[in-house]
Amino acid sequence: MAHGFGGTKDSGLEPFAQRFAAAGIDVLAFDYRGFGASGGVPRQSLSVRRQIDDYNAAVEAAKTLDGVDPSRVGLWGASFSGGHVLRVAAERDDIGAVISLTPLTSGLAVSRAAAASRDMVTSLRWTLTGVRSRFAVRRGGRPTMMPLVAPVGEPGALALDGAYESYTALAGPTWRNEIDSSVGLEVVGVRTNAAAKKMRCPLLVQIADFDQYVPAAAVATTAAHGRAQVHHYPCDHFDVWPGHDWFDKTVSDQVAFLTRTFSVVRGTLID
Repeated sequence: MAHGFGGTKDSGLEPFAQRFAAAGIDVLAFDYRGFGASGGVPRQSLSVRRQIDDYNAAVEAAKTLDGVDPSRVGLWGASFSGGHVLRVAAERDDIGAVISLTPLTSGLAVSRAAAASRDMVTSLRWTLTGVRSRFAVRRGGRPTMMPLVAPVGEPGALALDGAYESYTALAGPTWRNEIDSSVGLEVVGVRTNAAAKKMRCPLLVQIADFDQYVPAAAVATTAAHGRAQVHHYPCDHFDVWPGHDWFDKTVSDQVAFLTRTFSVVRGTLID
């Protein structure tokens, strides 16, 4: 399991992992390269392809751990990583289950929602800054940073109502409120319907019906392509996280899904 958009494993993943381990499910939580406790440069520079590669590396590492059955590996992703896990499972034949929590399944839909929170001039300025940052990184230079989250009306990759408060409430000690300004170019290219259709393992998709970050209709379309078990929650994007009203229901549904899919008898948390 790994976090979503710029998140780190010390920012809200542990309560999920503890519930899984208590149910007999081994957990390997990791940070993507360039984020949190992981190595790698450039720091805070998001690449969808690199993060998918990191999920694949985590699967291979998990399969070598003592007591782990390599034929019963599941993937957990939330928000941005909720789309990653669909693509990883579609590319492999050794994944037994996937949990996708309020996933980002359509970059175009998410980009439209984000653009509505800022004026056209600001959007254009950050897009041009992102393009310059991407070229700089490709030439071995340093990325141009922007705040990952910001209050409404201030510059930031996410500046929707409640984003700043929700992110900072979850934030662990390794989380940094900055991101490569080219992140929008990564987000807009995300498309997961084909991956969901290609998957053959059981899939749980959890949708927040009033999600202002990843439109629920786009998520539901992807879930239909993946023949998923779908759970709806009458809440917003962050309300399914620890400390919020819908966390217990959300994680209980995840545990039930995994225990039905895998006959588990023991579990440990590997961080």
